[in-house]
Amino acid sequence: MVIDNNPNHLLIVEDDQGRKEFTLIHPLYSIGRDRHNDIRLISQFVSRRHATLIKCVEQGDPQSYYYRIVDGDGKGKNSVNGLMINGRKMANHDLQNEDEIVFGPQVRAIYYLLKNDTGPVGNTDSSEYDITLINPGMTEEFED
Repeated sequence: MVIDNNPNHLLIVEDDQGRKEFTLIHPLYSIGRDRHNDIRLISQFVSRRHATLIKCVEQGDPQSYYYRIVDGDGKGKNSVNGLMINGRKMANHDLQNEDEIVFGPQVRAIYYLLKNDTGPVGNTDSSEYDITLINPGMTEEFED
């Protein structure tokens, strides 16, 4: 039995240029308008260095981690507009599945923590699929 319990951390960003997806694996990400950021946001309402994502290790389990978002450059310089997380203005927040981060008007991100509980390999329960198979020969009898 093989079970993959390593979660995937995903950030989906929507800004003036549309939607972008980022799989988070690195220990640190800079987010903002400046082109040198790891995650660049296209909007005049976003600070050059609007936020920082920091990878944090779960206490008691060095194999598990989560991401904390911090307003500004992570060194004490905050963004102009701040961060709205799930409708509340916050300076920092430990991200949880489906948290919504608003950086400015029409600039937001959704964080997803996707667990890969694949279960036993080669042992699939067909009841989990809603599929109806039709033999092509069955349709011929209904044609005129």
